[in-house]
Amino acid sequence: MGGDRAPEETVKGVIMAAQEFNASYILVGNRFEIERIAQENDFDIRRMDIVHTETVITMEDDPLCVVRGKQDSSMSVGLRMLAEGHGDAFVSTGNTGALFTGATLIVRKAKGVLRAGIGAIVPMQVPVLLLDTGANIAVTEENLEQFAVMGSAYMRKMYGLESPRVGLLNNGAEESKGTPLQQAAYQRLSACKEIRFVGNIEGSVAPFDTCDVLVTDGFTGNIFLKTVEGLGKMLLSRLKSVFYASTITKVAALGVKKQLAEMKKDYDPSEYGGAPILGISKPVIKAHGSSDAKAFKNAIRQAINYADSGAIYDIAAAAKAYAERRKAEQERKKQETTEL
Repeated sequence: MGGDRAPEETVKGVIMAAQEFNASYILVGNRFEIERIAQENDFDIRRMDIVHTETVITMEDDPLCVVRGKQDSSMSVGLRMLAEGHGDAFVSTGNTGALFTGATLIVRKAKGVLRAGIGAIVPMQVPVLLLDTGANIAVTEENLEQFAVMGSAYMRKMYGLESPRVGLLNNGAEESKGTPLQQAAYQRLSACKEIRFVGNIEGSVAPFDTCDVLVTDGFTGNIFLKTVEGLGKMLLSRLKSVFYASTITKVAALGVKKQLAEMKKDYDPSEYGGAPILGISKPVIKAHGSSDAKAFKNAIRQAINYADSGAIYDIAAAAKAYAERRKAEQERKKQETTEL
């Protein structure tokens, strides 16, 4: 029920998904609103389960309201159902902070995960997993290293990449660039044996097949993601105006119509649907707050693929192995300090 265009577009997205994907659906929200929208779209909602609740977490609500004050909201109820095994994945367009908080406190992190992170696929020359994109404003170098480990596990399983390339988003390619955080993260990522680190990645080269996983803090990642999405929309809009400028250009557009449609699809964020919260013990997908029906349908598709792939177990195993290695390092350093 949360989101800029909910419940109208989210219910329509579920209807589109039901007609295309083989899955069972549980809709959590206002039954009367859901049934009205389904009726207006000539869809028989009786094949789906509806869990009725009239409480909605708004975009302005405090993230903690998901566990304090609005425990009967559509988001809270849905997350509890996932945690209790009444579903295989959860998809929402609602308040990002509340969803992340609820996923962490209700569904819980996988064992060994320091911080979960929101990983969005960015439409570039090749798809790039950007992690984190808004959940963690402040991070440590260890958080970034674990993001790289979890992101690599995700890309191996979901995209079939044998050895995903990991980059660190920075303001220069040199090892000495960035704040103390980036410099410390560079050293940890360089020494991390579980990943294939390819160094610092500047924003200007990120779109050109330089890495498969790009790690950063949530503040920088969110700005980078929205800048890329906005720039893509602007360029496509500008390209459309160029081809519609005159009769000659309109004729030229007909000759490349198929290629233009393919390009638009490749760089359309709605094709990817939503972003998984990596590090949570069960699949939770954050769809864009302004998602239309198509984008929400694709977020559902992503949730189905994520649940079916077993990637959640690969990520959990990678996080656990990282935690064990980190603990061994800390014990070794403690022992060396004691001996000195």
